[in-house]
Amino acid sequence: MKHILILISFSVLFFACGNNSSDKKTELEKLKKEQATLSDKIKNLEDEIAKADTTTKIKMLDVKVTLVAAMPFKSYVQVQGKLDADENVNVSAQMGGTVKSIYVKEGDNVKAGQILAELDDAVMRQGIEELKNQLAFATDIYNKQKNLWDQKIGSEVQFLSAKNNKESMEKKMQTMNEQLAMYKIKSPINGTVDEVSLKLGQIAAPGLPAVRVVNMNSLKVKADIAESYAGKIREGNPVLVEFPDMNKNLDLKVSFVSRVINSMNRTFAVQVNVPTDPDLHPNMIAHLNIVDYQTISSIVIPLNVVQNSEDGYYVFLAVQNEKGKTIAHKQMVKAGRDYKGQIEILEGLKEGDSLITTGYQDVEDGEFLKL
Repeated sequence: MKHILILISFSVLFFACGNNSSDKKTELEKLKKEQATLSDKIKNLEDEIAKADTTTKIKMLDVKVTLVAAMPFKSYVQVQGKLDADENVNVSAQMGGTVKSIYVKEGDNVKAGQILAELDDAVMRQGIEELKNQLAFATDIYNKQKNLWDQKIGSEVQFLSAKNNKESMEKKMQTMNEQLAMYKIKSPINGTVDEVSLKLGQIAAPGLPAVRVVNMNSLKVKADIAESYAGKIREGNPVLVEFPDMNKNLDLKVSFVSRVINSMNRTFAVQVNVPTDPDLHPNMIAHLNIVDYQTISSIVIPLNVVQNSEDGYYVFLAVQNEKGKTIAHKQMVKAGRDYKGQIEILEGLKEGDSLITTGYQDVEDGEFLKL
């Protein structure tokens, strides 16, 4: 009996504890449901208040914009060249000899054929004098033989021999006179004496510079351009010629483009004719800015505002959203050529678009803006 009473007591205690635990779980589930309901109500009320509250501050990024406009666009090939005279001649002696006379000095204007200097030709003149005597004797013999031959006296061989001797002497005289003329150094062109390298008593020789004559009425700039531009440079292309040492710029046109590529340095030659100018001198450094591409009207924007991504090039525009707020819009573009910080946009922009030009580095698509 005692054991039975103990078992009954434990059973009652067990069932009492079990009912108490079940009630707590039920109450906990009820409270959790009430908490979820209250959280939803709180969130809905916060959203309604935020929409109704016009005083809520929106974070806005300060930027500057520029209206997109169409304008002419040019790109240039830049290369260094040098100024040269079209007629820049180093005149040298045709015969070797001692300089006996110099008839010009630096700065003198000369004509084509004018004698610039003369070499000692005494030996040649002495030889000509001797030849003159021989020619006079041969001429007398010929005249006598001719008179006899006209009278049918003497042989034909004697007459032909005298005639041949005379004519041979005449040709030799002509040759020696031509050689005598070669002792005179003459200017081949009209121009100005730029340098006289000769000195009295100096030995002159063929091929050695004697007098430089320059025709400053015909100037040109020469330059060599890389082969990669061969399809872009043509005769008649506009070119800006800059002379940095003279602080002088000239708007000219390409006058000549070589058709042959230099096999040594893979370049081709171009020339630009330059008008006469007393300030310009041969061998001056010149910078050529040759237009290799140009349009009358293109969308042109600063190069630095164009950004690159995996999808391509893009810029940021300032646009109005449906609520009238100014926001940033990421605009994909197709870029063309660029030159000196400017780039041509082929697609993606139009005139009047508000391009963000300052602060674009910190902008994100859809971000509110303050202009």
